[in-house]
Amino acid sequence: MCLRDKSKSELKNLIEVTKKKEKIKKETINWRWVITIVIVSFLISMGMSFISETTIPKLPLVIGIIITLLFILLGILFDIIGVSVTTADEAVFHSMNSRKVKGASVAVKFKKNADKVSSFCCDVIGDICGIISGASGTTIAYILITKCNCNALLTTLIVSAVIASLTIGGKAIGKSFAINKSSIILYEFAKFISAFYRK
Repeated sequence: MCLRDKSKSELKNLIEVTKKKEKIKKETINWRWVITIVIVSFLISMGMSFISETTIPKLPLVIGIIITLLFILLGILFDIIGVSVTTADEAVFHSMNSRKVKGASVAVKFKKNADKVSSFCCDVIGDICGIISGASGTTIAYILITKCNCNALLTTLIVSAVIASLTIGGKAIGKSFAINKSSIILYEFAKFISAFYRK
């Protein structure tokens, strides 16, 4: 009984602390950002789908598989970047920025907009790559069925399962790596972006 009361008391304290933080940092939905991200997602998805649908059926099976694997790897890579941005230590980059280290100012900007950067990397690029790789897998399955006389149901199930397991397994490994090396990953990414960034 005592443990239950203690647990309830801790939960109440946690709720109060959360409410205080919400009052300090009261954020409204940024509709401009939401609309922008929806439009960008639509355009990127259309572009990548077009490339996938028009190229893979015309290519040799091996090249089609390589392109599908590249989509999976791209999704995993951006998922790693998205997680790194949210978990990296901002103070490190402020220190680097004060010493005028290349890419540090971009890293600080990314950290200050971590929710947007993470949303773009994980939800826009990451999820689109997942959808496109799934669609590419369907095309590969169709090629195998028509050219190799494979069992339609079994081929579709195996191809879908392989793509799903590679994506999920890759993202699981990537997330662990991103959390452990978050500051290094964010710095390298910011340094790369700074080459194209105009102040």
